[in-house]
Amino acid sequence: MKIKQLLLFGISFIGISSVTAQEKMSLTLDEAVKLAWTKSNEVMLANTKVNSSKYELQTVKNNQYPDFKISGQYQRLTNASVEMANAGSNSSAMPSPDQVMLAQANVSLPVFAGFKIQNSINLSDNLYQAENANAAKTKEDITMRVVNYYTALYKAQKTLDILNENQKSAKQRVTDFTELEKNGIIPKNDLLKAQLLVSRTQIAIDEAQNNLNNINFYLTTLLKIDTNTKLEVNEADFFNLKTDNAPKSDAVALENRKDLEAIHFQQKASEANIKIAKSGYYPSISLLGGYTALDLKDIVTVKYAMNFGLGLSYDIGGILKNKAHVKVAESKALEVKNSEAILTDRIRNEVQKALEDYDLAINQSVVYDEAVQQASENYRIVKDKFDNGLSDTNDLVEADVEYLNTKLNTAVSKATIIQKYYELLSVTGQIAQSFNLTKI
Repeated sequence: MKIKQLLLFGISFIGISSVTAQEKMSLTLDEAVKLAWTKSNEVMLANTKVNSSKYELQTVKNNQYPDFKISGQYQRLTNASVEMANAGSNSSAMPSPDQVMLAQANVSLPVFAGFKIQNSINLSDNLYQAENANAAKTKEDITMRVVNYYTALYKAQKTLDILNENQKSAKQRVTDFTELEKNGIIPKNDLLKAQLLVSRTQIAIDEAQNNLNNINFYLTTLLKIDTNTKLEVNEADFFNLKTDNAPKSDAVALENRKDLEAIHFQQKASEANIKIAKSGYYPSISLLGGYTALDLKDIVTVKYAMNFGLGLSYDIGGILKNKAHVKVAESKALEVKNSEAILTDRIRNEVQKALEDYDLAINQSVVYDEAVQQASENYRIVKDKFDNGLSDTNDLVEADVEYLNTKLNTAVSKATIIQKYYELLSVTGQIAQSFNLTKI
């Protein structure tokens, strides 16, 4: 029972949960991140939102330009009766026109609208900048997902390799014990224990393979690679990743986090929205100009009828109602301010946890390195005792399982340091820069 628990502990240490594939593909972490940035659905959606916000900004900017409209009419008249208001009773009868043509051109240029136009531009511009920051945060989140899957893939591959290697020695022990049991040197119970270890190790191998298959599927799906492709992590490439210059405090995070930057722009947008609401207290003034041409056949012809002037609009009733709009805008601005405070606290907590986790990973790796040496020496001693009849099969198998677990722990602890390092970069807003892919 104790042996089974040790084996299960070694497998469960791997964390995230493989590949029956025809194709094999060696992929570096940089290449994986680049694929994610260029092909993942989340990044494509984020980029689309940025473009939509950009077009909305351009639409708002167009409001500061003149409106120019032209219109024309041609109408047929039936038995039209025309009377001149100033014509005398003896005047001759007016002809009956059968058609009328009218052409107009009007231009309107906004001069003053209570600063609404400029503040609307500021609002849209800040929302556009916020969307840019959100897109950058999406890329950082995707990068961290890739790191997690990539690290898990390495852990799963390494675990499977160690288990397969251990299974070979376990099977060889069964072969040796079979001969010893035939010759009456050891009881059959010892052979059964060795065979049981082979079975339990096979279960662990099957679980590790299932884990590997799942991770491979998740990563290929994220990167838009054929899911039948077997991804492989080159150990040399993986451990050549730099983990120096780790952040030491949350000050860097407060300067670099893109979600915090986005909420800063949202705060500016909410301030502009308050000014837009207050524009309802002011009148709207615009310059007007136009041209009219009229031809009422055989009656009157008007040409070169130019007009220009000043237009004034003031919603008197709206002044009384506008206070509510201002209050809504101010309340929404306060919501954003409170959200910023909440996010700032959360960032500090995330950085603190990431710092502690990174230090823990380093410290654990040192302990695991010592443990694997101790377990190796312990197995050697127990094996010598067993060969000399001073130890039983239980001790030998238990020492073997403990040695296996220390090898598993040591292998994954090295990868965990890299994973925790990138988590620290992620929560401090520096993970994107570490891959030098900001232009994608």
